[in-house]
Amino acid sequence: MVRKIIKIDEDACIGCGLCADACHEGAIEMVDGKAKLMRDDYCDGLGDCLPVCPTGAISFEEREAAGYNEAEVKKNMEKKPLPCGCPGSNACTFDRVTAKIDDEPTDMESQLAAWPVQIRLAPANAPCFTGADLLITADCAAYAYARFHEDFMQGKVTVIGCPKLDPVDYSDKLTDILQHNDIKSVTIVRMEVPCCAGIYNAAVKALQNCGKMIPWGLVTLTTDGRVVQNLTY
Repeated sequence: MVRKIIKIDEDACIGCGLCADACHEGAIEMVDGKAKLMRDDYCDGLGDCLPVCPTGAISFEEREAAGYNEAEVKKNMEKKPLPCGCPGSNACTFDRVTAKIDDEPTDMESQLAAWPVQIRLAPANAPCFTGADLLITADCAAYAYARFHEDFMQGKVTVIGCPKLDPVDYSDKLTDILQHNDIKSVTIVRMEVPCCAGIYNAAVKALQNCGKMIPWGLVTLTTDGRVVQNLTY
């Protein structure tokens, strides 16, 4: 029969496993680090896996495929009760209460508000982005600046990346996050090194393309951990 069924672009797949976790029928598994549709008759064609894919590697197509077999799916899932994706990629949020001593914040409490933090892995429609102040930062900034959690991450949802190491344009993903969520503000933290201009350029491009007026700021850090630029727009 000809019907609607998912299609996975293996070249675009980064192996995060979010689609495998989202597929309640067990149609998708991770094989050699890539998502794969294991059996046509396990796919119900509803596409719960589509919105969680951070790279848009999953789409619908209409082709000759076996019909959805609910009985076989039930049997298969009874044999495989655990998610088949990477548990470390599951989206989640954390309730943070800042630790204080004598009414002053301490340096002991992590200020990470949500997971995953990698720009490529963070689902654009994650609930943590609703009404959030967004921090877009170079991943090495937290290692250079000693009070990064307290001075930059506190009260914000953080996403990180390295434009030199990741072979992707972050602007598309960041545009999706800004377009589909009520983001209150954006803070960009970059290092002074030239290659780190990539994360700044991607964030500014996303702010320009999202179609919204969102207040934003830029902080530039030196490699030895000093703030050399702090601008607000």
